[in-house]
Amino acid sequence: MKIVARFLVALCLLAALPAAPARAQAEDEETGAGGVTGLPLPRFVTLSSGKINMRVGPGSRYPIDWVYTRRGMPVEIIAEYELWRKVRDVDGAEGWMLKHMVSSKRGAIVTVAVATLRRDPEDTASPVLYAKKGVQGELDECRKEWCKLEVDGATGWLRKSSLWGAYSYEVFKE
Repeated sequence: MKIVARFLVALCLLAALPAAPARAQAEDEETGAGGVTGLPLPRFVTLSSGKINMRVGPGSRYPIDWVYTRRGMPVEIIAEYELWRKVRDVDGAEGWMLKHMVSSKRGAIVTVAVATLRRDPEDTASPVLYAKKGVQGELDECRKEWCKLEVDGATGWLRKSSLWGAYSYEVFKE
């Protein structure tokens, strides 16, 4: 009888504990925020693969809206839901991607007809490279008005107003 009573007490105590699915516990450990990263929204990231599906909703059951084929292309995360990130591309297209399809590496796309990447962050500095609209590169650092961009092995400074991939207020160094 005592064994049955102890078992019932133990069962009642276990039932009183909050239940948490294993997946939610794993996400808590990984992100510290119950499945969302706690990182600022919106924020810029880059595509981590050469072929990524963007879906109309946060799940594999949703139809594919776009297929991206440019690894390192910058996108803006504008929302998070479990393992999914809602992103916006340079043209304004929005959709959902799995979180492992994006990387925290920073990149940028030239948004003006022809941009001059300069040796130093000054309008009078000597040119390093001329980049046409749509050229993509890696961001190494951004200051108040300038970002250091690497394009095909050449590195130079470009005005923030000539690129998409960094906010006007952002200052960082990778």
